[in-house]
Amino acid sequence: MVVDGENYFEAAAAAMEKAERSILLLAWDFDSRTFLEYDESGKGSKPIGEFLNQLARKRRRLRIRILDWDYPMVFGTDREFPPTYGLSWKPHRHVQFRYDDTHPFAGSHHQKILVIDDKIAFVGGLDITSKRWDTHDHKPKDSRRCCDGNGYPPFHDVMMLVDGEAASAVARVARQRWRFATGETIRTFPTTQDPWPEHIEPQFTDVNVGVACTYPEQEGEKEIRDVEKLYLDMIAKAKDYIYLENQYFTSEAIGKALGARLDEPDGPEIVLVTRKLSHGWLEEVTMHLLRTHIVKDLRQRDKHGRFHAFYPDICGLEEGTCVDLHSKVMIADDEWLRVGSANLSNRSMGLDTECDLVIHAEGRDDVRKAIRTARDTLLAEHCDSDIETVERELEQRGSIAAVVEALSSDQRGMRRLEDKEVSEGVSQAIASFADPEKPISLDKLVGEFAPRDTKAVSRKIIPIAGVILAVVALTLAWRYTPLKDIVTPQSVADWADRASDYWWMAPLIFIAYTPASFVMFPRPLITLASVVAFGAKVGALLSISGILFAAMVGYFLGRAFDRDRVHRFVGPRMERVTHFLQRRGLVAMTLVRLVPIAPFQVVSIIAGAIRVKARDFLIGTAAGMLPGLIATAVLGDQVLDALRNGAHPNYWIVGAAIAVFAGIAFAGQRWLLREKARRPA
Repeated sequence: MVVDGENYFEAAAAAMEKAERSILLLAWDFDSRTFLEYDESGKGSKPIGEFLNQLARKRRRLRIRILDWDYPMVFGTDREFPPTYGLSWKPHRHVQFRYDDTHPFAGSHHQKILVIDDKIAFVGGLDITSKRWDTHDHKPKDSRRCCDGNGYPPFHDVMMLVDGEAASAVARVARQRWRFATGETIRTFPTTQDPWPEHIEPQFTDVNVGVACTYPEQEGEKEIRDVEKLYLDMIAKAKDYIYLENQYFTSEAIGKALGARLDEPDGPEIVLVTRKLSHGWLEEVTMHLLRTHIVKDLRQRDKHGRFHAFYPDICGLEEGTCVDLHSKVMIADDEWLRVGSANLSNRSMGLDTECDLVIHAEGRDDVRKAIRTARDTLLAEHCDSDIETVERELEQRGSIAAVVEALSSDQRGMRRLEDKEVSEGVSQAIASFADPEKPISLDKLVGEFAPRDTKAVSRKIIPIAGVILAVVALTLAWRYTPLKDIVTPQSVADWADRASDYWWMAPLIFIAYTPASFVMFPRPLITLASVVAFGAKVGALLSISGILFAAMVGYFLGRAFDRDRVHRFVGPRMERVTHFLQRRGLVAMTLVRLVPIAPFQVVSIIAGAIRVKARDFLIGTAAGMLPGLIATAVLGDQVLDALRNGAHPNYWIVGAAIAVFAGIAFAGQRWLLREKARRPA
């Protein structure tokens, strides 16, 4: 067990230094600028990107592969600019960097795996990226914990390092993911060197290691829910104690299983260690509330005083921050030790890809002792103690929770988790879309590009859902963030009056559509700003010009690349969009803009790659985007008038604009339905 970022990064660097033929890294996030080591003065060294390039240059037979989750825009603010654009880190030709978008809608690739020559493998909760490095001390302030010039709070996480057959099994998981994402089958080669880091002393020898994964059902692949099954089995079999460390605690299945054990008069002690605070207001009103609901339910069922929820705390932390506990660990009865990537959340059980490792003592005293030492190592770190003291206190008190409270001090320790109240109705409503258990199948909603059932179209599920989500998001932002104090009607009106006076405002809006379309930033917000600043007519003209320019950038990018490279960039969407565009030309181009079947720039790049006529591309884009742009312009004009004059918007005009746009979109969907019906099965 490798605890915390400092130890993992050092061990990973040492292992990769010994690699002969293959380094395979699967990540939720990867940042080439991440330092692997720090010297005594606190200066960082070995940024992972340059480190890998150096290894590739030094060993010509070494092949390095990095498979990163193809994340949506909402996660992009804290990430490095994608290396695939060639504007930041430039990987060596023997360093293959790929984004993996082979996941269901709303899902993610959450596995964190590093495999060296198929001989050793790291599995756990740590990515080699920003804001992960920290020491066991978790000092309130540490100059080495720095990202983009700003410090970040203490960060705790755990990895497991295995070799032998266990490493081979993990390697098969990683190679399968690579093949599914890229189409390439990774060849294996014999090697002579043992890449195990010399400074890491093995804690377990000759043990069986189980591998548990989550894979959602998609594209003919059956779902795998081994992560959930293993959790439930371990909970059911535990007799003395269950120790859990996890970033989240929102899984309904896990909550029910733990509740059933609490109902027993002689069930195990259950200790949960989690993070105190959420990451931002959005997580606070989703995952945080779901956790509160489950913890409250377990406390109500805990008639025998065996459920305890804690969070690690250190004196001197900045207000509004906490120890960022990110680990995913479960230990039970000195018999099972589990470390992996899976959170105690619904999505980790059936939506996101996950990988956990588990060691079972199978009655062996030496393995039980090693598992007990792993547990006491974590308790000692959180309570700022040592393993010997923890062992002695546990022997005397017989309760993990009692030891935690005895060893915790005002300076550092674990505190009882106290969450604010939340109604069950609110919690369940959020759960339906904040932490889904299964994939949300867009294909089932819209068929290939539209719904199979005409009644589904008439109900307009997707547009209505989008409007509702937008309203909810804006309402929550206004209520829970400083937005309500900053963006007032008067401040917006004043800004609008001044904006058009700046010479750079029009070029800024014109250019803004291009980067926005690549990161999937909502373009209507830019259009709304344009209309508010320059009025409906000029603002709309400026917006359509910016949209067309952004589209042409994507189009010519597509023309510059070969079809295979574009396919790797845009993923499985390509074949569906390609087929449609090739069949219908201008009509298809108009419809894919009006009723999007893929992201804006994905369509643009594909259109360029398959050589759609530039005239058809421009006219189709303009025609398809025009209804939505007009509706946004009308809305912006009415909002601006209301802000300036203090009157209510003309709801008839706004409603008519929305109705016209919805009608055109509905007609486009109906046309797609008829086209789909004409195609042979």
